[in-house]
Amino acid sequence: MGARVQTRVSAYAIAVEDDRLLLARLSDASPIFLPGLWHLPGGGIDPGEQPVEALARELREETGLEIAAARLLDARTYAVERRGVSWSLTALFHAVSLKAGVPAVAEIDGSTDAAVWTPMAGLRDSVLSPAAADALRMLESMRRGELPVTATR
Repeated sequence: MGARVQTRVSAYAIAVEDDRLLLARLSDASPIFLPGLWHLPGGGIDPGEQPVEALARELREETGLEIAAARLLDARTYAVERRGVSWSLTALFHAVSLKAGVPAVAEIDGSTDAAVWTPMAGLRDSVLSPAAADALRMLESMRRGELPVTATR
C-alpha cells in the first residue's frame, strides 16, 4: 500500500527588514518539511478562513508579530513525503510589512521552535525549506527588477 495522500494550502510571509529575512525554524511537529530547516512564517489555511487571515494567525503563533500590510506575490506547489504521508502543498507567498516587535514563538508545541531575522547574504538552500529557498529566489529576482517566476528544477 502506498503513502497516504494529503493536500494542503498554506499562506506564507516574506518579510524583509534591513536585508534580513524573517525565518522560523521547523520543529519535530512540522507535518510537511523536515525539522531543523529554516522556513517562512505561515501555515495551513483552515476551512472557511481567508488566506490573509490565516497568514496573520500563523505569523502571530510562530513569531509573535503582527501584519501591517500584505500583498500576494506568487503561488507554488510542492510534493513532499514525510512520515508516511505524500503531501501536495500549494503555497501562497505574501510580501508583508510588520508592526514593530521582536520575533518570539508564541505557540506551544507547534511546528516551529524559533523565529529570527536572518541576513539574506550567505543563506544557503541546504538550511532552508524548499518554500523558503523559493522565496529567497523571488526576492533576488525582484531586486533585479524581474517579476517572480516559477522556479525550474
